[in-house]
Amino acid sequence: MSNDTGSGKGGDGAVPLLQVRGLRSGYGRVEVLRGVDLDVRAGEIVALLGSNGAGKSTLNNTVCGLVPARAGTVSFDGQPLAGRHTKDIVRAGLIQVPEGRRIFPNLTVQENLELGSYARARERRGANLERVYAIFPRLAERTTQLAGTMSGGEQQMLAIGRGLMAEPRLLILDEPSLGLSPLLVEEMFTLIARLHGEGLAVLLVEQNVGQSLDIAGRAYVLENGALRFEGTPAALLASAELKRAYLGL
Repeated sequence: MSNDTGSGKGGDGAVPLLQVRGLRSGYGRVEVLRGVDLDVRAGEIVALLGSNGAGKSTLNNTVCGLVPARAGTVSFDGQPLAGRHTKDIVRAGLIQVPEGRRIFPNLTVQENLELGSYARARERRGANLERVYAIFPRLAERTTQLAGTMSGGEQQMLAIGRGLMAEPRLLILDEPSLGLSPLLVEEMFTLIARLHGEGLAVLLVEQNVGQSLDIAGRAYVLENGALRFEGTPAALLASAELKRAYLGL
């Protein structure tokens, strides 16, 4: 695995907010992740890149407790997550906005958002609703609209807004730009940069390589369930071999 040692794991001496070591995971007899190490420190954007089938969503779901790990460790804020219920992981502030949005189509915009605070930050639901509506004015205009009748871009806003309702300490965004128009993709990455500017740590899982690297502080490249690169975006883009082999650039 290529590695830019100047920005490697725990380079500032601080314990990472999310720390993954030797993670193995899969489904049935199929092993998808094969010994993955990954860190996200407080307040940084980390891009996780790779083609379809590389194991990105499996990594997200294993970290969040939706898929059991077969080996290795996952720690959040220094506490191991193995065996913990997904609700407890959410309560700790580790929130995923999954690929495909997975909103509740037969509930209204506001009902979807309120569900985001079911396990965490319920007592600040009203204030967080106001914050989400300030970030996404289009949602504020559609509070009583059924979520399933909205456009794909609006549903993506709703999915992210629902995640923000839980006051995440780390937000995992799985393919947030998938299926969006170029204009909405620009808006999405501007939003992610804004949230980062407010101090939120983000693990950005994307196939949109160029814009992901524009806003990320560090990047990982996953291929066939194993890491092939860890380092700065500049180091990744400086390698013609890596760009050609793993990023299609």
